[in-house]
Amino acid sequence: MATLLAAEAAAPRVPAEAAETAEAAELSRALSRLLPGLEADSKLGRRRALEALQRALEAVRPEAPDADPAAFQGPWARLLLPRLLRCLADPAEGCRALAVHLLDLGLRRAARPCDALPRLLPALAARLACPEPARRPPPEPCEELRLALVQLLGLAVRLSGAALAPHLDDAVRVLRCTLLDPFAAVRRESCECAAGLARATPDHFHMQSESLIGPLMQTISHQHWKVRVAVIEATGAVIQFGSGKSVDDVLPHFAQRLFDDVPQVRRAVARAVGGWLLGLRDRYSFLHKLIPLLLSGLGDDMPDIAQEATSLWEKVGLQWQTENEEDLKDKLDFAGPPPAHHPSPGSRPGLGCRELVCRNLSKILPAICHDISDWVAGTRVKAAQLLAVLLLHAEDHATQHLEPVLRTLLHACADEEGAVVRSCISCAELVGTFVSPEVFLKLILSSLRKSPSASGLLVLASVIRGCPREALGPHVKVIATELAQAHICQGSDNPVYGEHLLLCVQAVVAGGQEHCRGAALPLLKALVTIMALWGATGLGDKVQDTLAALAAAEGVDDSQDLYREHLGALLEWLAASHHSWTIHSVEVLQFDVVVTHSGPALGEALPQLVPILGSCFQPARDPPLRLKLFSTLTRVLLRAKETLDSQGQLHGYLDAVVRDVLVPSLQWHAGRTAAAIRTAAVSCLWALVGSGAVSDKQTQGLRDALMPQVLAALEEDSQTARLLSCRIVDVFLQPSDAAIEPDGLIRIYPELLKRLDDVSNEVRLAATSTLVTWLERVRDEAGKDCYRSSVQHLYRELLVYLDDPESAVQDAVLEALKAGSVLFPDVLLRETEAVLHRHRSPARCQQLLQHLQALLPAQ
Repeated sequence: MATLLAAEAAAPRVPAEAAETAEAAELSRALSRLLPGLEADSKLGRRRALEALQRALEAVRPEAPDADPAAFQGPWARLLLPRLLRCLADPAEGCRALAVHLLDLGLRRAARPCDALPRLLPALAARLACPEPARRPPPEPCEELRLALVQLLGLAVRLSGAALAPHLDDAVRVLRCTLLDPFAAVRRESCECAAGLARATPDHFHMQSESLIGPLMQTISHQHWKVRVAVIEATGAVIQFGSGKSVDDVLPHFAQRLFDDVPQVRRAVARAVGGWLLGLRDRYSFLHKLIPLLLSGLGDDMPDIAQEATSLWEKVGLQWQTENEEDLKDKLDFAGPPPAHHPSPGSRPGLGCRELVCRNLSKILPAICHDISDWVAGTRVKAAQLLAVLLLHAEDHATQHLEPVLRTLLHACADEEGAVVRSCISCAELVGTFVSPEVFLKLILSSLRKSPSASGLLVLASVIRGCPREALGPHVKVIATELAQAHICQGSDNPVYGEHLLLCVQAVVAGGQEHCRGAALPLLKALVTIMALWGATGLGDKVQDTLAALAAAEGVDDSQDLYREHLGALLEWLAASHHSWTIHSVEVLQFDVVVTHSGPALGEALPQLVPILGSCFQPARDPPLRLKLFSTLTRVLLRAKETLDSQGQLHGYLDAVVRDVLVPSLQWHAGRTAAAIRTAAVSCLWALVGSGAVSDKQTQGLRDALMPQVLAALEEDSQTARLLSCRIVDVFLQPSDAAIEPDGLIRIYPELLKRLDDVSNEVRLAATSTLVTWLERVRDEAGKDCYRSSVQHLYRELLVYLDDPESAVQDAVLEALKAGSVLFPDVLLRETEAVLHRHRSPARCQQLLQHLQALLPAQ
């Protein structure tokens, strides 16, 4: 209050007789009658006086033809203003509110509102400013009144313009406090006022602007998005008309607002930064700091924000291009069309935009490389998106910064955030588009040689995918050879590694096309390795599609023809290390893939294949390895006509297979591992004899060589081994054109009889079926009388099982006895009659007797 009285006393006093017109005199008399009420002791009296003043002022319309602002100026400044300012400190809230309203009316109607500033600004500072705004509440306790007072300050700024310059200290002191006001509306109004103050006093504001940056940055993260937008807009104006020293203090906060969930906030950042790039006095000093903020808006999720940021960026580029026209004269005069391989030639950035990025990339890139490894996922995403935009602008200028760019991409492509990886893939594709393959391959392949990684392969695949075909062609063989190296294609057992390795091969095949003809073998080796290591993880179908594409590039019909072209080289490649194979060797898995996927081509490679198998199946080799290879061999033997015997040449290698593969593996040795190998060997033998690729003569040779081992396998613990052994014996007995020694034939049936007591019904039925074949074979043998005692013994044993608890076994045995009854029906009849009364269920014995009684008269 003392300040107000002192200001009133110091104000120049003009004689009323010289200054006032008749209209002014009349207004002065009217106001003089009402003003004493403002000094009343009662709150009600003061309020009534203020209300009367309000009615008096509102009665005169400023827009009326007879309204004279000059006539209002004298009474307003001399009588009304000082008393209303004293009312701002009135104890009654209602009186203060009326006083603010009247001050607003007075400023709007006065001819020279700036004359009120020497009294108004100190009064507003007295009500709104406090020494420590963050700790102490403002002198004005009512938030609605604080809002009205700030609005009054804003009105004074708008009406006074540059005349406010001498009072900047008071205005800024007010705003420093109100920008931190607890009431959000006060903060918003303060931001608008700060922006208006900056625009109104451009020649003097820079001396005070720095003092507003702190409160603004404290408010920029306010929970109300409208407050955040207002702060950003105010900061734009404060920096624009203030000191460039504050830019560094503001930029980190603006960068954080790029992650704001509210689109309006991000739009405000783009507008503010775009305004600085277009109009900031010292903008050339801050280009490398401002450009990333604006370019980040180009990839905004909201299309309208991205479009507005793009428009601003184009204006910035055009303005810079105009300002530096002499420097760019050659490029402007000899401007060529966009590169033919440009990813979006229709929307290629302008020359000014490209030059701005190129000239500042060395300063921008280190920060991007740092942020792309930030611990906050959002920061990494934005940094990766921005890097893609920068590379699109830099074009071939990126070659100068390729090493840090690739190092960053190698790290970021391993990020757990999918958006980061996708943006980095786009970056790598742009590198491939604009940088020579000789340059990027030297760096990437060198990195892969030192430390193979899934991210490195992903970067390589992406740059290859982005590289123009004509540029990639001469380097296809080098890339393919490198990918086929063991240290790369076997660099990890991680499924992601395999997926990215496959992406590399796919990119080479798609980009190389006809150039792949000289690189098909190493590419095929890489695909074989991928199928071997990761085919079970879901990459099998993709590998087959890639093989089809490679076959088309090679000029052959399909993948089978591709294998036929290169199977010899593949087996030679694998044979180089087969003496040291173990179950853990990758070569074993590769061998499995080659053998099982070569199809008919396998029949042409028997001279190379059989020696490898013979070496690997020796008893001294790793037992798990032998089991694995038995599985592989069994699979191809099951389709022998389409694989190993596609050329009808398998018979020439049967002796070697029997000698080196089957015989050593069927030998009895103690232990579960040896038993498993014998079971695998029996399965393989069954696949061989059951495939139809072995003639009767060859079957006889197998029988002579392997019958003892097969009969021994009937005693194996493995049900599979016993079952398949029964079936193999059945096949061995079938050829009738080759005689079997009686002793050899007689030794067979006791072993089969033992299987009728097997725990597995399937084995029992198979043994019964084989006994039928044995009986048929005896019938076809000359001198069958020598088998009479053996057949009689067989009859007796089979009759026991005719009363078996399992009806299926009973039926099978009945059919066996009927089939064998043609040998010695009289013997069987006697034996059957002898046991008829012993059976629990004689029904099948009676059926057999009826069959025999019908058979004997016929004979």
